[in-house]
Amino acid sequence: MDGKQLKQALHDGELVFGTAIYAPSPEWVGRVGQLGIDMVFIDTEHTPRDRGMVSWMCQTYAALGMAPVVRIPEPDPYLAQMVLDGGAHGIIAPYVESPEQVRVLGGAVHFGPVKGAKLQSMIDGQAAEAELEDYLAQRNARNNLIINIESVPAMEALDDILAVPFIDAVLVGPHDLSCSMGIPELYEHPDFEEAIRTIISKSRAAGVGVGIHHNFMRQQIRWVKSGANLVMHSSDVSAFVRMLTSEFQEIRAAVGADIEQVREQSVNL
Repeated sequence: MDGKQLKQALHDGELVFGTAIYAPSPEWVGRVGQLGIDMVFIDTEHTPRDRGMVSWMCQTYAALGMAPVVRIPEPDPYLAQMVLDGGAHGIIAPYVESPEQVRVLGGAVHFGPVKGAKLQSMIDGQAAEAELEDYLAQRNARNNLIINIESVPAMEALDDILAVPFIDAVLVGPHDLSCSMGIPELYEHPDFEEAIRTIISKSRAAGVGVGIHHNFMRQQIRWVKSGANLVMHSSDVSAFVRMLTSEFQEIRAAVGADIEQVREQSVNL
């Protein structure tokens, strides 16, 4: 799936499958390709990725038919344009809380490389010249704008945010949202579940894709059954830790190893 196909699927409510990729290893790319996923989520908000490495990852995953979407460190239109220039098929903007943030991001994603007063006039709804409009439609056809909803203020402004026409999908940040709600990591809490159902229903009613980036299958399945169509499940790092933790626990139990003794020995190395 490329960015243009991703955009269509998100708006149409089709299921889209993706995961977060942190490892920049050339050997890793082919393994990820075996998962049969549609897109990869490359994070630059919480990880030390330089611009060249992010561009390499975007170009490589795109060449293998997985749309690369990059989360930028803050909802900044210049950072958005930078990663799009590097080969991203879309951006994820973190901690969006206002429609104004969406408008300026939408300008970068859908009207780049136009800037300045010309760009502002287009964001405000002024039609561009026919030649320019056609050019921008072709140039930016694969670009997606995905916004993170991860706070109570974002929830309160959600109707106004979704009224902005530039959004392709909403991605919930469950950890930050639960913290903002005062119930950190209580993902089974009824208030959290109600918040998720509200985001899903409002996003789908607005005709945009919606999903939650989370590590556990049970919650993902429940949210898809509630209407989410973007299955942004886990990450390479999380899957690595979960699987090896489980396997080492099983091995230690089978051979009678004391896990606390093993930990003490590793600390003393």
